[in-house]
Amino acid sequence: MRLLAVTDFHNTFDRLPDILERAGKVDGTLMAGDFTQFGPTEQAKALLEKLPRPVLAVPGNCDQKDIIDLLREEDANLHENKIRLGNVTFIGIGGSNPTPFNTPIEFSEEHIKAELERLLHGVTGPVVLLSHAPPKGHVDEIPGGIHVGSTSVAELAPKFTAIVCGHIHESRGISHLGKTVIVNPGPASIGNAAILEIDDSGHAKADLI
Repeated sequence: MRLLAVTDFHNTFDRLPDILERAGKVDGTLMAGDFTQFGPTEQAKALLEKLPRPVLAVPGNCDQKDIIDLLREEDANLHENKIRLGNVTFIGIGGSNPTPFNTPIEFSEEHIKAELERLLHGVTGPVVLLSHAPPKGHVDEIPGGIHVGSTSVAELAPKFTAIVCGHIHESRGISHLGKTVIVNPGPASIGNAAILEIDDSGHAKADLI
């Protein structure tokens, strides 16, 4: 399975054709949130129509809450949801852990942990987490060397084969926590993206493009 991973468009979609050309043939898209810059949600619909299907997506903290309804209507919602494609289970949590900016979609660490534990219950085989917020300590560093990712995502990270995240534009990159591959594709608004590949044995590999 070869998937395009994107995040953080923030209403700037002009680099998408270049991203799609570099990605080549893919089996679907993982979109880790921040379709918009505080709306309008209609912009997200236009983007969903252009991404390779199937699309699995979560909202970012800068999206409006009604984007979750749109994702459901477009059969793309992975927020607080799980979907199985082939032998891989995909789990999603959108928004972010609390920020100083009171953005539209933020959740307490307790909520994030409870939702992820609920979604993980009974899951077997390879499992991929699509989270707008990165795990604390991995691809989550802002200027000044401060790590601002989610402690709950970090705590549960070893349970996942791979984690695709975003949110922290400055921390585009790939990290590893034990056998878990963690990728922040970087903001698609400036042409960043990644490819996540999962082979038949459940081994995951990520590349920035």
